[in-house]
Amino acid sequence: MEYTKKLAAFCSSISYDSLPPDIVQMAKLCVLDYVANVYGSLELDAVAAVIAYIKSLNTQGQTPVLGCAFKTDLHNAAFINGTTAEAIESQDGVRFGGNHPGTAVIPAALAVAEEMDLNGKQIIEAIVAGYEAANRPSAAMHPWHTLGGFLPTGTCGTFGAAAAAGRLKGFDADRMASALGNAAYVLPISSAEALMGGYTIKIVQGGQAASAGLMAAGLAAVDVTGAPYAIEGSELNGGFAFITTAADPNLEKITEGLGEHYSISDVYFKPYTACRHTHGAAQATLELQAENLMNPEDIEKIDVYTYGIAQLAVGKGVSEESTFVSAQFSIPYVVAVCLSDGELAASQLTEKRIADRNLIALSKKVEVHADEQLEKVYPDKTSSRVEISLKNGKNLINQIDIPKGDPRDPIRADDISKKVKRFAGDRNQNRIDDICDRILDLENIEHIGEITRLI
Repeated sequence: MEYTKKLAAFCSSISYDSLPPDIVQMAKLCVLDYVANVYGSLELDAVAAVIAYIKSLNTQGQTPVLGCAFKTDLHNAAFINGTTAEAIESQDGVRFGGNHPGTAVIPAALAVAEEMDLNGKQIIEAIVAGYEAANRPSAAMHPWHTLGGFLPTGTCGTFGAAAAAGRLKGFDADRMASALGNAAYVLPISSAEALMGGYTIKIVQGGQAASAGLMAAGLAAVDVTGAPYAIEGSELNGGFAFITTAADPNLEKITEGLGEHYSISDVYFKPYTACRHTHGAAQATLELQAENLMNPEDIEKIDVYTYGIAQLAVGKGVSEESTFVSAQFSIPYVVAVCLSDGELAASQLTEKRIADRNLIALSKKVEVHADEQLEKVYPDKTSSRVEISLKNGKNLINQIDIPKGDPRDPIRADDISKKVKRFAGDRNQNRIDDICDRILDLENIEHIGEITRLI
């Protein structure tokens, strides 16, 4: 079956008028959540370093770097705007693909819309198309793509960024297929080694995917052709899905329910600034702490039981010298800081907070176990059970099967607006209210600059 072509044809045909109201609403919520992440990420030193480097290049352009009060060229703006979407690790995601589509799709869509002076309905079309192109290949390869050493936010995010740009440029099915083919050729490797090692280069995966996707679509627009079968490959066995996946992909997921089920409806939103695999443990811990008001010195040990990929990806501990990336991907750190601070937001990820010796000592009391029963229900449920043993002999237990933010326990528009305000810090709150209101009325925005100039 021609999976790439079928996906491209659908993405090129998406029309605002044919989208169900709930899908339109989800696209707006994704943009709203994206802005929250941009603001939160601007508090991180590594993000400041990325921005300073791009500014030092002195590239000229008219594409806004959101939250930073300057403009640059299309690709570098998308690179920064994708990096800020990713870095704070509170971005949207899809558990079926292990990816975070918004970090690549939305900055690419906004950059092209700004360049072409397009309206909100067109942006909604592009975002829905981009999420389809990012999520469906990710789902076809999950979890074997990640276990094979790749991060789908960067790799598959490039497909999404290319599709979003192509939809805004009015690509027909053939040109869209060429854009996806180009994307398969220029997409970043996005090595999982960087994440597992805690290296801060991890934060640029969304930005690199956004920029590469724009390149793929831009080249397709001037008749540079890509293989219209790039995802599944040919008899040469060079398809993206096969050469980057540790087990045979399930390509049927690329077209399964295409046009009937929109993958954007599967998106979850994060209430916490850490890898989604930590969220069950974080929520369980915060609930226990709110109910029992424990002092860290009263705790003997903490056992966290979870599913296999969570134990593998986020079961490791941290030290005083660890980066914020390592902390974002550490259940021991997340549980410890939730107990100590009673929250998990941007302030829990500063280098100063991570270096707290008492906090690190508490994290060393946490042991993470793979649980056979919890493994059986993954990925339908991303369950974690926290068992806290106190020195007085009391045991506290809490299990979360569906962490907050999942479509089955959703975060609503008001919740995301509050997240924007919280992450915006000391910025003018009336202006933040205006941004939120305009995004939630995106379909009536005539020019995207009405929003971007405020951010």
